This record gives sequence, C-alpha cells and structure tokens, in this order.
Amino acid sequence: QVQLVESGGGLVQAGGSLRLSCAASGRTFSDYTMGWFRQAPGKEREIVAAIPRIGGSTYYADSVKGRFTVSRDDAKNTVYLQMNSLKPEDTAVYYCAASRLSLVTRSTVRYNYWGQGTQVTVSS
Repeated sequence: QVQLVESGGGLVQAGGSLRLSCAASGRTFSDYTMGWFRQAPGKEREIVAAIPRIGGSTYYADSVKGRFTVSRDDAKNTVYLQMNSLKPEDTAVYYCAASRLSLVTRSTVRYNYWGQGTQVTVSS
C-alpha cells in the first residue's frame, strides 16, 4: 500500500504560481512512476504531468507545457508540481497518483494509488 497526501493548493490570481507537493508513505517511493491529474467540475479527470520512476522522460499535457514542471525527490518521498502562469482554466482539484509501471502513462486505470486531492482555484 502507498498513501499519498497532496498539499499546496489554494486561491491565486491569473498569472500567479503555486507549488503542489505530494508526500508518499508505505512502500518504496522510488519504485513508482508518479502522475499529477486534475478534475474540474463536470469534466473527466485528466492527466497533467507524469514522471517515471527510473530516469526517462517526463510527460506534460499540451495545455500545461512550458508552464508546469513536475519533479521528484526520492529521498523525501515527495513529488512536486510547480505551476506558473496560471490561468482560470487551470482551476480544478489536483490529484497525485502512483503507478507500478516503469514508464509514464496517461491512463488513470494504470495508476494504483491516489491521493485525496487539493483544490486549485485561479481567479481572473
């Protein structure tokens, strides 16, 4: 079992920045590929970014490329999502998730563990 706890959400004006953190406990954090997803009201959950467990390339959704950066610190069992130049359309509940796959995946069904989510609201 892996327990994931997100933090860092909040209310920010358009153009501002937030950094989300996801702290993991339980199994070995470095064994998992980590993803960040978001879900806006009335919409499906979508992937935002993902970072593999062993080297490899990170993944970003087109809508956040150049604005968001995903990183991980295996020594701290934590994955981060730095969000810059935020837009109102970034408003959503953000979730982190852990996958046993070695490479990044965009599919929600490939992620085995999920956090409870943190609200991000961007005002115009």
